[in-house]
Amino acid sequence: MTLPTLLIVAAALISIGLYGAFSQQSFVMLMMGLELILNGAMLAAVSFWAFTAGGAPEGQLLTIIAMAVMAIEMAMGFALVVSVYRAKQADMTEALDGLKH
Repeated sequence: MTLPTLLIVAAALISIGLYGAFSQQSFVMLMMGLELILNGAMLAAVSFWAFTAGGAPEGQLLTIIAMAVMAIEMAMGFALVVSVYRAKQADMTEALDGLKH
């Protein structure tokens, strides 16, 4: 694959993620959109690294760290969604009138 092809795929992932994050009202779909945005950004970064740095290990380490941060962020996000659902019985973003207890 060439660099422009990978960047087009990354742009498509980011676009689909933006659409999913802004058009959906469900917490889970919102988080899936955010995950697609992060995956597209990471694909763009990795493709730039692979085609410009010639395979330096710093790019691989940065990608592994980004994946670990994404996993932690998603786990905390889903924990927050479960907490909000248990407290307010709301699974849609419009069902929340405020986050005060």
